[in-house]
Amino acid sequence: MTKYKITAVVLAICVFVGTFCSCGGNGTNENTTVEVPSMSERNTEKPTNNENESATAPDADPVVNTGGQRSFYGKKDENATTFTKLAPLPLNGFENVRFENTRNLPAKTINHSFGAAKDGKPNQISVNNQQFFDDGNYDAVCLDTKADGKALYLTFDCGYENGYTAKILDTLRDKNVKAAFFCTMPEMKENHDLIARMITEGHTVGNHSVNHPDFSGLSREKMYEEVKGFDDYIRENFGYSSLYFRYPQGKYSESSLDLLNSMGYKCVFWSLAYADWDLKAQKGAAYAKETVVSRLHPGAVILLHAVSPDNAAALGDIIDTARTEGYEFLSLDEMK
Repeated sequence: MTKYKITAVVLAICVFVGTFCSCGGNGTNENTTVEVPSMSERNTEKPTNNENESATAPDADPVVNTGGQRSFYGKKDENATTFTKLAPLPLNGFENVRFENTRNLPAKTINHSFGAAKDGKPNQISVNNQQFFDDGNYDAVCLDTKADGKALYLTFDCGYENGYTAKILDTLRDKNVKAAFFCTMPEMKENHDLIARMITEGHTVGNHSVNHPDFSGLSREKMYEEVKGFDDYIRENFGYSSLYFRYPQGKYSESSLDLLNSMGYKCVFWSLAYADWDLKAQKGAAYAKETVVSRLHPGAVILLHAVSPDNAAALGDIIDTARTEGYEFLSLDEMK
């Protein structure tokens, strides 16, 4: 191989890693106030509406989404070729997709932010964000305001594999906690065993798009392609689908929320995170634990990145400490 070819390969790898390492970016800026429109500034029309062989999937045929459970499994079939031993689900045609922005909703970019919570209470930014979603009748959550008690929802973004996901899954299994993993297409294609393990151990595998683009800058047709491409692949290869979506980089618009909701997806943001995606700024497991635990609050949707060695090392202590303080970890399907 010539030196020019070697240089090209190295540059390509750097671009790929840089793209999927940018999950945090503006989306995890805890100190930036979110610029969401007031109710008087926008149209308020409401929209119409394989390591583990003992899979936890049900034996029944796929169920139709009724607004509660949003994770679906194909029928058990030991002769299937999928890693999960499940028959592929029928492709979702998304028959009710609104390709046209008939509500004339703004396409202006909104950078999700959340503010650092303290004293067991969410930051007001997160409270305002959830109120914005609720007032607009958008199926989106960053903070569960309806949960009884001290519920927590543990979620991970998985743009690429950095060698720590298996350890995270080991901890979740040992602590009996169900989490949500929002994955990209490259993560799924290159790590079938890890994705299969997430599914068979009862975790949610959420849609994080095919190519991890800024959705606020895409046409509604391109958004649809990014989301459906992911869903088609996971249905065909794993006999699984879940109607949970997380925006790459936390960038969205009201128009994109409307499109995703018309496809049946709940958009999952967060109210607790820190810059764990920046591998050059890792500060150790003790810092990771202290940061997360100090920001816990009832109804928190916690965002962590599976690429962080600190998170992998601290996760068990985070779970134990949270439980000691009376918190309970729930899956997204348990959200009211």
